[in-house]
Amino acid sequence: MRSPSARCFLSPQKHSLSCPGIRVRHPQHSGPASVDLRLRMTKGHSTLSLYARMFNCCGRQDEPRRHFMIESTPGCLDQISQQALECAVNDRRVPVDLESELGYENAIGVQDREIKQRLFLEEETRTEFRKIIGESSALKTTLDLVSVVAPTDSSVLIQGETGTGKELIARAIHNLSRRRERAFVKLNCAAIPLGLLESELFGHERGAFTGAIARKTGRFELADKGTLFLDEVGDIPPELQAKLLRVLQEQEFERLGSNYTHKVNVRLIAATHRDLTAMVKHGTFREDLYYRLKVFPIHVPALRQRTEDIPKLVRHFIQEYARRMKKGIDEIPSETMEALVRYRWPGNVRELQNFIERAVILSPHTILRAPVSELDRFSIPERSNLPMTGLKELERDHILHVLEASNWIVGGRNGAAERLGMKRTSLVYKMRKFRISRPASSRKNGPIPSVSGAPRF
Repeated sequence: MRSPSARCFLSPQKHSLSCPGIRVRHPQHSGPASVDLRLRMTKGHSTLSLYARMFNCCGRQDEPRRHFMIESTPGCLDQISQQALECAVNDRRVPVDLESELGYENAIGVQDREIKQRLFLEEETRTEFRKIIGESSALKTTLDLVSVVAPTDSSVLIQGETGTGKELIARAIHNLSRRRERAFVKLNCAAIPLGLLESELFGHERGAFTGAIARKTGRFELADKGTLFLDEVGDIPPELQAKLLRVLQEQEFERLGSNYTHKVNVRLIAATHRDLTAMVKHGTFREDLYYRLKVFPIHVPALRQRTEDIPKLVRHFIQEYARRMKKGIDEIPSETMEALVRYRWPGNVRELQNFIERAVILSPHTILRAPVSELDRFSIPERSNLPMTGLKELERDHILHVLEASNWIVGGRNGAAERLGMKRTSLVYKMRKFRISRPASSRKNGPIPSVSGAPRF
């Protein structure tokens, strides 16, 4: 017999299906682009493998996979049929109990969770600024490299200070690549506790460790056939670096608590503000992984290296935040723009963006009221007026400003050392050298940790 529901399912792709002796039932649709099909099979049928593969392959790549269930009398399914149905569930070998509806519901539940996870991660990227703003020669050099490497599948290592827009560069590479219709999955390695980072990357099975109450799909699996962006890759601990290297070389891995090897096709883009070369010399980063990541390095210039882009960035952020706050700011005082261009912006574009947001909040009318007085003391003097004897004083003032902006937090995420692009111990050394100490009013948070031989501040 020929089933009308099966024919409707296959007709857009000009397929047809004859199922002699097989009764086809099709329950409620699970979505506008998906159809659930259930096949009832009696003992003696041997074409299940063909039917399973046909149903798995007939849909277009940009549509969700169709779900189907094989209901059969006991003993009519051989090993080949079992393997075919496992492959048919979203190309993943999900254990399916072919004799029970519970197995069907479990398989579909796993698939639906994976789809929701993927959509959530993709939705995050839509909220980012999609346009990279600037026309400086330093930025154009970076964008030229992006256009060269994007069409390839090579790994890319993006290096630059915190706040320079490394994620926007990674997104641009993905958008210009052949994988642009696939997922762009991102993960900040520094934001995940070390004990959970392996699970985030590779996933885990239910019961793999305490608290693993359900199976979790890792970022590599979610990024299959797409791009995975690992930010702050220098924060990956050494014990995980070997496993990451294997995925890059072999494109395969195992979830925590599983012996099954998953094959993936993922393009990796990594980013860091750390000096990986120095980390390799100190033995905190694997040399083979470093060279595997650094197939095509791209450096993102700091904002102070492309000051001609500051006016355009300022206007863009003013327009963006004024629209959000429903304000009509259309005038920027010339002295304000000059102060913004002179300032060094140790936090780069991110710091400028936050400053403009605060300025828009403080502006009640059409003229931007920016608190530039906070910047004047730490701005870059004109080159002709910069005395050679004042360089150390300028460095001391800049360190002091960053410490104050960081609430005198030296280390850790968003601490003064990170914003200055140096190690915590180096910053403590310079504080001792320049005799910088925390004001008494700021000591309620405790003393700043010291290095060996250095006093506490």
